[in-house]
Amino acid sequence: MTEPTGAHRNVALVRAALTAGGADPAGVAGLRVLPDAVTTAAAAAAALGVEVGQIANSLVFDAGGLPLLVLTSGAHRVDTTKIAALIGAGRVRRASPEFVYAATGQRIGGVAPVGHPAPLRTLVDRALEAYPQVWAAGGIPHAVFPTTFAELVAVTGGEPADVA
Repeated sequence: MTEPTGAHRNVALVRAALTAGGADPAGVAGLRVLPDAVTTAAAAAAALGVEVGQIANSLVFDAGGLPLLVLTSGAHRVDTTKIAALIGAGRVRRASPEFVYAATGQRIGGVAPVGHPAPLRTLVDRALEAYPQVWAAGGIPHAVFPTTFAELVAVTGGEPADVA
């Protein structure tokens, strides 16, 4: 018998990490498990009825062998050359699915900003600050939660950055 999606271990870890990080309890309670997977910003925006820019994509990069989490607005693409210069890495590239899973315990398409086995260096796209509410993945492709730019910076210990 399979576990209900809402009771998934990763969703529980995300909820716990948000609570421990001081996230707004209403946002934690607002974590939703959708009927269909939303593995792209466009799919998440359509399911939630919001602008694609309000989706905080959680993208894991390989920065010289170390994981780097970039929370970026769904409205644009990350400039890896800019990111490499920003963090002082020789090279930043998209991580393999295995690298992402090893770093986060979560699968691509559902990677949350929090709930990982260990803290990750995190950059938070300043473009997300333009929205009073943003949505991020909840640890599985079916789960999302409401948050804000400031809260993402706080709960992840992230650095605000221009990433596009």
